[in-house]
Amino acid sequence: TGGMNWTDDMAEMFQERYGYDPIPFLPTLYGKVIGSQDQSERFLWDLRRLVADRVAYDYVGGLRDISHEHNLTTWLECYGHWGFPGEFLMYGGQSDEVGGEFWSEGDLGNIENRAASSCAHIYGKPKVWAESCTAGGPVYHRYPCLMKSRTDRFFTEGINSTLLHLYIQQPDETTFPGISAWFGNEFNRKNIWWEQMDLFTDYLRRCNYMLQQGRYIADLAYFIGEDAPKMTGQCDPAVPRGYSFDYINAEVLEKYAHVEKGVLALDGGMKYRVLVLPNQQTMRPELLQKIASFVEQGLTVVGPQPTSSPSLQNYPQADADLKALAEEMWASGTYGQGRIYGYTDNLQPVLDELGIVPDCYVAPETPVTFIHRTTDGGEVYFLSNQCDKDIAFDAEFRVTGMVPNLWHPVTVDQRALSQFQDNGMQTKVPMRLAPNESVFLVFRKGSAPKDGKANFPEPTVLATVDTPWMVQFQSELRGPAEPQTFAQLTDWSTSEDESIRYYAGKAIYTNTLGLNEKPDAPLYIDLGNVMVMAKVYVNDEYAGGAWTYPYHVNVTDYLKPGTNTLRVEVVNNWQNRLIGDQKLPEEERRTYATVNPWSADSELQSSGLLGPVQLMKY
Repeated sequence: TGGMNWTDDMAEMFQERYGYDPIPFLPTLYGKVIGSQDQSERFLWDLRRLVADRVAYDYVGGLRDISHEHNLTTWLECYGHWGFPGEFLMYGGQSDEVGGEFWSEGDLGNIENRAASSCAHIYGKPKVWAESCTAGGPVYHRYPCLMKSRTDRFFTEGINSTLLHLYIQQPDETTFPGISAWFGNEFNRKNIWWEQMDLFTDYLRRCNYMLQQGRYIADLAYFIGEDAPKMTGQCDPAVPRGYSFDYINAEVLEKYAHVEKGVLALDGGMKYRVLVLPNQQTMRPELLQKIASFVEQGLTVVGPQPTSSPSLQNYPQADADLKALAEEMWASGTYGQGRIYGYTDNLQPVLDELGIVPDCYVAPETPVTFIHRTTDGGEVYFLSNQCDKDIAFDAEFRVTGMVPNLWHPVTVDQRALSQFQDNGMQTKVPMRLAPNESVFLVFRKGSAPKDGKANFPEPTVLATVDTPWMVQFQSELRGPAEPQTFAQLTDWSTSEDESIRYYAGKAIYTNTLGLNEKPDAPLYIDLGNVMVMAKVYVNDEYAGGAWTYPYHVNVTDYLKPGTNTLRVEVVNNWQNRLIGDQKLPEEERRTYATVNPWSADSELQSSGLLGPVQLMKY
């Protein structure tokens, strides 16, 4: 509804809330000054705030209450675009569950997910949903590996319940790829890689499960101010490297917050060491009184001294009350048991003075994001490499007296790490991540391995599969009817055979692997590179899948001395077939998509098992 700002009972509600009649000020809605410019701006502030409150309580809260009467719950995306007249935190706070949104590429999601996770954290909602992996532009060329980096980034911003966007119903059994849209990814049964999508969704479920455990750790609570409308918060000054934060609003501060041992504690379970005020000079005196009580009990507050109320309520006495209290609070830097710092463009000296070391620190040139959750059993960190290169780095965690364990959500491997240094304040762990790789580091009580092995040892290549591969395509998808011999692994899109060059479907690669004796060590089949997903079978037993870097599968339990059979089932996208069909007369084309951006001269997508395929010992 855009900027709607008046309903039938608005005047009565306004009078009850602010104690003055709004009717004489209505000309301000047409740009007229009533009383003074300052008074007119304050009236408009009151009106916008009332609209935001009613959007939250009457609309979202009303829908929630009615839903509960019918055994339903509510779910919403709590940010707002394009004239949204609410406050994002209060708006989401009245819903049973909240969500954000992110696209596989572009900027959508860069602010929405932190808005949603902050809302969930401060209102005590354990799940933070996100409309995930949607997209715009060309269709049938994306695949899970391309979606992983953005997905992991928003896991580190608090998302822990994945809602994939989108599944389009496909009622026609004979048309492929079928119904499509200009937005979203093709999560539906007619997509070529649908049969292997469990590799991706299992990864998402493992991450979601782990990231729902315990409590999120954040040192900083950034107050968003009281102005409305408000779509998201702002971190001014910036969050120092190695720390985490949430946005927080006036409602939670006034109703659901208290101080425990100098820490801002919320009824929903969150705890923050520092409250950061926005870089503005306005605040209602009632809210400043609440913050003053927090500081008296030991809380640290950083931000500028407010000088006036933004509201016309109790004007001008409200300004005098606010100014008197603010001058007392900001006079010396201490107030009661707490501290008050004025506005600064660098929070690090404040945190240093308070003795708050970074929660997870890596060098600035290292493109790693993280999130930390604490549980009864230990400390859980999720780390994501946000670049497409191998990286090696040291990570310093605010954990002591515990042993780091590496839990890998792609392979499900778990192992304790031998190399780490505990200095009594932090534990330094040498780390190494493949392109766009992500891992959980779980710190638990226990004894560290005494083998002295590197955390990420270089593998030994035991064998390279360089004998010819037998490759069986699907003839029903216009692949070659007879098995093909690949003397070496090659990209389908470069083949002279058009039935391979434009192929879209599954291909089964078979070969053998000789092993004189089986080492007593972890063994992996490394596929080198795959376009776009693969499942690996050793001696006709399913060993696992490869859909992202590093493209390897643990085969320790499936190999035996002597000759082993190796089968790799590879799937690609519809893109090449859609391009190839554009070269045919229309009546001969056998593919159809509602949205088809591809032409006969479009660039083909790399496809197939690209290798090299090697047996690795770690």
